[in-house]
Amino acid sequence: MTRRPSVPPRRSALRVHDPTCEYLANPLGIETARPRLSWKLRSERREERQTAYEVQAASDRDALERGKSDLWKTGKVRSSQSVHVEYAGRALRSRQGCWWRVRVWDARGRASPYSPPAYFEMGLLRPSDWRARWITCPPITVPDVPEQPSPVLRKAFRLDRPPVSARAYVSGLGYFELYVNGRRIGDHVLDPAFTRYDRRALYVTHDVTGALAVGENVLGVMLGNGWYNCQTAEVWNFQQAPWRDRPKLLLQMHVTSDDGTETVVCSDGTWRASTGPVIFDALRNGETCDARQEKAGWDTAAYDDRGADWHDAQILPGPGGTMHAQQHTPIRVTGTVDPVALREVRPGVFVCDMGRTFSGWARVGVSGPAGTQVTLRYAEKLLEDGDIDQSNIAGGLKSGDCQTDRYTLKGKGLETWEPRFTYHGFRYIQVTGWPGKPAAGDVRSRVVHTDFERRGEFACSNELLNRIHVCVLGSTLSNYHGLPTDCPHREKNGWTGDAHLSAEQVLYNFNAESAYTKWIDDFADVQRPSGQLPGIVPTGGWGYNWGSGPAWDSAYLLIPWYLYRYRGDARLLERHYEGMRRYVDFLGTIADGHIVRFGLGDWCPPTGGADSHVCPAELTSTAYYCSDARIVSQAAALAGKAADARKYSRLAEAIRQAFLRRYYDPASGQLTGRCQTSLATALYHDLLPTAERPKVLRALLEEIDRRDGHIDCGILGTKYVMHCLTDAGRADVAYRIATQEDFPSWGHWIRQGATTLWERWDGEASRCHHMFSDIGAWFYKALGGIVPETPGFRRVTIRPNVVGDLEWVRADHKSPFGTIRSHWRREGNRLVMEVAVPPNSDATVYVPAAEDSAVSEGGRPVRRAPGVALLRTEPGRAVFNVCSGTYVFASELPG
Repeated sequence: MTRRPSVPPRRSALRVHDPTCEYLANPLGIETARPRLSWKLRSERREERQTAYEVQAASDRDALERGKSDLWKTGKVRSSQSVHVEYAGRALRSRQGCWWRVRVWDARGRASPYSPPAYFEMGLLRPSDWRARWITCPPITVPDVPEQPSPVLRKAFRLDRPPVSARAYVSGLGYFELYVNGRRIGDHVLDPAFTRYDRRALYVTHDVTGALAVGENVLGVMLGNGWYNCQTAEVWNFQQAPWRDRPKLLLQMHVTSDDGTETVVCSDGTWRASTGPVIFDALRNGETCDARQEKAGWDTAAYDDRGADWHDAQILPGPGGTMHAQQHTPIRVTGTVDPVALREVRPGVFVCDMGRTFSGWARVGVSGPAGTQVTLRYAEKLLEDGDIDQSNIAGGLKSGDCQTDRYTLKGKGLETWEPRFTYHGFRYIQVTGWPGKPAAGDVRSRVVHTDFERRGEFACSNELLNRIHVCVLGSTLSNYHGLPTDCPHREKNGWTGDAHLSAEQVLYNFNAESAYTKWIDDFADVQRPSGQLPGIVPTGGWGYNWGSGPAWDSAYLLIPWYLYRYRGDARLLERHYEGMRRYVDFLGTIADGHIVRFGLGDWCPPTGGADSHVCPAELTSTAYYCSDARIVSQAAALAGKAADARKYSRLAEAIRQAFLRRYYDPASGQLTGRCQTSLATALYHDLLPTAERPKVLRALLEEIDRRDGHIDCGILGTKYVMHCLTDAGRADVAYRIATQEDFPSWGHWIRQGATTLWERWDGEASRCHHMFSDIGAWFYKALGGIVPETPGFRRVTIRPNVVGDLEWVRADHKSPFGTIRSHWRREGNRLVMEVAVPPNSDATVYVPAAEDSAVSEGGRPVRRAPGVALLRTEPGRAVFNVCSGTYVFASELPG
């Protein structure tokens, strides 16, 4: 009998990659009760999709790879879901680790290989898990130092067996650095992130296994003031925050040895405490370090802490808030920049030009006599004589220097130093007190911000737009340090209006979802029982009755809505539904006939000052009130709250009707204010009857023509105008606005040397703001044409606008399902358009074309192309349904 050779089962072309838990790769310190798992799919074939999945989870990696799943095994689940799959296995206890992997089945019923194992680990889930006590250094007087220096705390302990696993759970307020046996742990800086500490404080989880050894070990922590102990007076009154106190530490370390025994080291009164070389630190002022005050080896086992300058740690109350794990992308040093120029502007005064504006600090390498003090002052602008100009960033401070670091040498060879507990926004550094003359390499700069991964790439044939895009990216990164801030120097405040106006471009460009999740939790911490919100979040009490209003506060509703739209994530809408509902109800208590007259309006228009508005603030406040009611209605529907969905839908309609009665003149198509912002508000917020929209659009076009194709708006109208025009089929007019190079325009900033976006069109305030950055979203939406058609880009619209003098555009976005690509180029009167749709997604693709019969794909008639189906034809374009895969369309352009 002849045996036929066995035929191995055919494997799917799908491959699983990029597994994440709560948006993070292999995170430690998860506290979510039902962590969500996500993965992406890769395939070289078209029309690939997931029809089923299987997740396996185990407490041991080796067991998982052998197919043993003691925590969770779903079996084959017939579902196309590949994002936000909730863990539903055995309940996970504090500090428990979970290894998991996933495989999927394609449309032909073929299974993929398992993904490589991924990992997540739970944090300390219950208050009773904390055995540690809050400690600090008792008051110590240091000669010639007016303030109490930064505390340093240490704990010696012994391990008798080799450690196989060790986790340190650390909250050092305001900021901390952790050391084990003389080794700095981790690459985070400025940890933990700012919260309203008397409501919620964050701890950070570190794997310290590799830093421990058998025998004597030492834990060391240095503390800084951060937002927790703002010492210097400023107009936002953080020096009066209810939580303010001396820096303090809560630390708990669990060590598992090779024999299974556990050692727990906790912060308590047995720790030893002293002061370190940082003798002053304040966020807006800077840091002063006296290297002569260093205690060499203080964080090692060989150090003797029995000297007179060491004391038992002092136990004291905590900040008052509950402890929560820090579950978002950390702040890191992401690069080092050398100066492009170094000039001596007068004897002993040197100015370094770093070539661009960013956030971070200087790093110096200097040699000189002990006691020599080098002073570094940071600025965005220069005076006519070449020295720095801090006039645009010093406002708001009532005491102390602005953005000034000082380093006093210990006089022992080359000394390398950089700050620990502050950061600055700058392009220029003034250096004084240097022993001799610094060389360019002696003063370098460190780039510091929340370490987002890129999710988008954009480029086009218009170099001005490319430079604007670079400014958008730089402004965004320079203004994210655990929360979205308005500027990285003068304020560093979490202004809510700035943040929601830029949020869409941020989500196109970066993986900001975990950071936004944290910040929305901050809103819940500062919301008053009435539902009222402040204009800055977190706040120490300032900003409830000025600096707020619906155009700002709506960040609490809009950012969760954007996360649902761009990431398919409904959890924030569900978790914060009651808070959002209370906010809309609060607006109802201050509205008069559904008109809200409170709040900031179209901030920073081109002329008249930051708060002068042609468009009445009550008009934009009422428009946001309507949009907020709609979001609450939609969130209620998602949560199955049908009665609330109807209630807030009716409220939104009542607000819309009140808006029209008060502000709209149907005879002229004009709105109160007769300006671009007023008109665009009605269009953008969808407040008009369908039949009236063309009339208002015509009025808006007339206003733009009257300004010779320029924007004439502050931060609200600028976002509205670009998208209203594009949605109405006039992307050509929006492109004309985007490419202007005289005042007011983004191009005008570029012509004046801007490397980040500015706060005001006239350049008179901050030169590193992101509130005008939504043009970055317009690049992807209008020029690349990439827009989510269903939440999370499960279905995507690709509808590029071939406008103006553009010859080509390349736009890519990494959606939750994979990379979406929209590349196009002109070849005479011919258009070549490359489109990529990730597995598990579909797209509606609009191909500009004289007629559908003139469209080809991959060199063949489009009707014969696999994965493509004609949906309809429209004037000037053909519309196709496109399955996953990569496609190259070619067409004859209309006209």
